[in-house]
Amino acid sequence: MTVTAETGSRAAPAGRETDPAGVRWLIFARDRGIFVLWAVLLIGFSVWASPYFASLDNALLIANAAALTAIFAAGIAVGIICGALDLSIPGTAAMAGCVCGVLMTHGAPVGAGVLAGLAVGVVVGTVNGLIALRGFNPIIVTIGSLSVLSGLAAALAGGYTIPGLTGLVFLGTDRFAGIPAPVWVVAALFLAGTVFLTRTRDGIRLMAVGGNAEAVRRAGIASDRYRVLGFVISGFCAALGGLVTAGLVTEANPAANPGIIFNALTAVALAGVSLSGGRGSLPRVLVGALILGTISNGLTIKGIGPYWATTVTGVLLLASLGLEKWVSTTVSRRLVATAAASAHTGTR
Repeated sequence: MTVTAETGSRAAPAGRETDPAGVRWLIFARDRGIFVLWAVLLIGFSVWASPYFASLDNALLIANAAALTAIFAAGIAVGIICGALDLSIPGTAAMAGCVCGVLMTHGAPVGAGVLAGLAVGVVVGTVNGLIALRGFNPIIVTIGSLSVLSGLAAALAGGYTIPGLTGLVFLGTDRFAGIPAPVWVVAALFLAGTVFLTRTRDGIRLMAVGGNAEAVRRAGIASDRYRVLGFVISGFCAALGGLVTAGLVTEANPAANPGIIFNALTAVALAGVSLSGGRGSLPRVLVGALILGTISNGLTIKGIGPYWATTVTGVLLLASLGLEKWVSTTVSRRLVATAAASAHTGTR
């Protein structure tokens, strides 16, 4: 009896030391902290930029401004979740817009141009995926694709923008039920993407491939197929973003905008998507894009230069990466300590 009591009294401090409640708090901060951050920003700007910030019209402005970032971020997030970061997105977006623009200026129906533009994204994603499966680094592959696509887009457009694409305003400047078209596009994309990743067999397997491709392969699942699928989805989102951009400005620009990657990666990092793959949430990615839109909008209302929004975005990206690294390391260390304490208790 005495030995049992002593063992229990010695085991208790070990349990407290590992602090499972602390682990749960860290995981909560990583996975749900983004909602708290957005709420704080909304409240802060509502007070600081009153009365212009807290209005329905301004909320629609924020949602519309965040739409493009959200579309591109969705593509990057899916790629990262399945273990493949796609950096060719700006080139794919430019190429998709130019292909659609050239077809429309030569008399093709708007629908045909849009489908051709989306097909560009699917083809680029497939090619990137197949090349990466040959053992090449996906980052290097997609950087190469970015260069190729940028050159092809410029050649296709003759080095100039393709104006007069008013047929694409249904994706850009039009409003439906008072809500900007890009917001509807984002809603449809993220709803479909969330259902796919969380409710379908292929989506769940795609996430599993990013977490542990070897284990998935040993389970008899064709992991290579899902790696390619991740690239295809990323390419599709890039092409969709390119078409929405063309709809907003009614022209196709062959120049690849590197800022696309910067903002989209920041939204993904804020969402807590694991850069090692296997973990992520599209709804949180959407909130990440909305956070960037909120910051830019609030600073603009206060008359603060846009370069400060860029500065804040960079700080958020670095802070998000640092938080992800710290939380992952701390959680792993505490879980190992918990397991060791449990094993020690069981042997006494």
